[in-house]
Amino acid sequence: MSQEIAVVGSPEFTTGFRLAGVRAFENVPDDEKDEKLDDAVERTLDDEGVGIIVMHDDDLDHLSRGTRDAVEGSIEPVLVTLGGSGAGSGGLRDQIKRAIGIDLMEEDD
Repeated sequence: MSQEIAVVGSPEFTTGFRLAGVRAFENVPDDEKDEKLDDAVERTLDDEGVGIIVMHDDDLDHLSRGTRDAVEGSIEPVLVTLGGSGAGSGGLRDQIKRAIGIDLMEEDD
């Protein structure tokens, strides 16, 4: 069974992914994130057809501690965050390594 990418976030964030063909998404308007983002993320985590969850890095601040721990510790589906400029935003290299278990960008000595 092939798995798909799901995008969770504001309609402005998900629209580009939807135009690119991503069919699984959860729209949560900015003014409702504190109340509804946990439920959207948990629904996505429970979807067996999802292999990768894409979120904006800043949205992690709106998650409850339990949901944030669940999504950050999840191996399948794996969380990939985009955007953000703070120290908390993981680099793409680290996210790929966590997702597949090897460092594709490792340099040979």
